[in-house]
Amino acid sequence: MIPHHIVTGPDDAPVLVLSNSLGTTHEMWDPQAEALAERFRLVRYDTRGHGGSRTPHGPYDIEEVGGDVIDLLDHLGVEKAHVAGLSLGGMTAMWLGIATPRRIDRLVLLCTSPLMGPPETWRDRSALVRAEGTQAIVDATLERWLTADYRASHDISWLRDMFVGIDDEGYANCCSIIQHMDLTANLAQIVAPTLVIGGAQDPATPPAQHAEKIHQTILGSRLEILDPGAHLISVERPDAVTNLILEHLEA
Repeated sequence: MIPHHIVTGPDDAPVLVLSNSLGTTHEMWDPQAEALAERFRLVRYDTRGHGGSRTPHGPYDIEEVGGDVIDLLDHLGVEKAHVAGLSLGGMTAMWLGIATPRRIDRLVLLCTSPLMGPPETWRDRSALVRAEGTQAIVDATLERWLTADYRASHDISWLRDMFVGIDDEGYANCCSIIQHMDLTANLAQIVAPTLVIGGAQDPATPPAQHAEKIHQTILGSRLEILDPGAHLISVERPDAVTNLILEHLEA
């Protein structure tokens, strides 16, 4: 499946694909898009079930959402690309680095994990969203996404609107990806130069349990923990994230 996507930047520049988190669209990368498109052919897309992409019958698995990125690269005539992803987008990026190493140049993994548990959490969240919609979990989600100080000092209505606008069935189907995914056994196979970024106050993927373990497993990877910062680190710390991405991809 070719997901909905937006391409900006010079046609002859290196390609950078940005993969969104669960419950967002490609617009989560708006704080980075302008600066990154000055130096890269920037490809932002919506994971299946999100934004402008279709919501095929589910549940989904990591191979399907990873395969969508390969379909997108083929559609665009791109042989090799950098990939940056946050949360579910980072899981997709890790799968790509494991399954299709020849298609991946460099990786940036933000606030993500090769194994999120417990499975029943994601099963129950799927059931709740199917029954009551994303509106039922938006407040708790925003509390995980951003620190209390950031929420108190910034207008985050656009994030709330984005989240409740996600297709309920699409969101629930993507919860199943995380419920069943386990990339730990193959994570060390990643050979692409990798930058791992965590948020010091991230309650969804605490760095000590997730970012640091990814860093320890992927040979030669670099770890950066941003403080303050919660789960949606690209929004809370936009300039720092942009600079880290540019530094890593242009090294």
